[in-house]
Amino acid sequence: MNLKRVFLYLLITSVAISALLGIGVILFGNFGELEVRVLLTTLTVTVTSILGLACGAYYETGRGRNLPLAGIVLSLVSALMVFLIIWNVLDDNSNFIKATLTAVMLAVSCSHLSLLSIARLDRRFAWSQIAAFVFVAVLDAILLYILWFEPTSDSDLVSRIIGVLSILIASITVITPVFHKLSAGGIQIADIDAEILGLQAKITELEAKKAELTGNQEPE
Repeated sequence: MNLKRVFLYLLITSVAISALLGIGVILFGNFGELEVRVLLTTLTVTVTSILGLACGAYYETGRGRNLPLAGIVLSLVSALMVFLIIWNVLDDNSNFIKATLTAVMLAVSCSHLSLLSIARLDRRFAWSQIAAFVFVAVLDAILLYILWFEPTSDSDLVSRIIGVLSILIASITVITPVFHKLSAGGIQIADIDAEILGLQAKITELEAKKAELTGNQEPE
């Protein structure tokens, strides 16, 4: 199953529905509570599709499974939880709302990291992907602690740390495509070397099998 194509179709469908609803409001001027909920639902599907596209693109590279799968699962779970809030099923449960925000935050983080991981970097720039994982994990931990425990403090140290981490994550996100471009030559050579080693190992294996068969066929 092509995950990227599935989420792409979902994205196209949700955007089309949102556009139709917007056109209907402009033409007929009727935008009640039901229409708002339907619009929010389609917007949720749109965001979920975008997150799924990022995870699906990384999954199809074959260089990672756990991260994109976690992102896809969290995106779907968070979408279902948001639907329950939009349609007034569990919109008055504070713990459920916190759990929904947690799922959304983790889904966005996994999708963001999956998108960054698509870039193929040589050893000079590999540190940037490690740094991105560390910064995102620390930022999520801080935000989740604030969300669930609601600490009270007069110090602005935490907000400063959040600001610094956000800037660092944004900087790495912007510079990663540049690193990917600069790594193109080195990655290509590394791929060729790896393929040569694989072929050499295969040739050695075939020669050993040939020698074994030749030895078995010799007359006694």
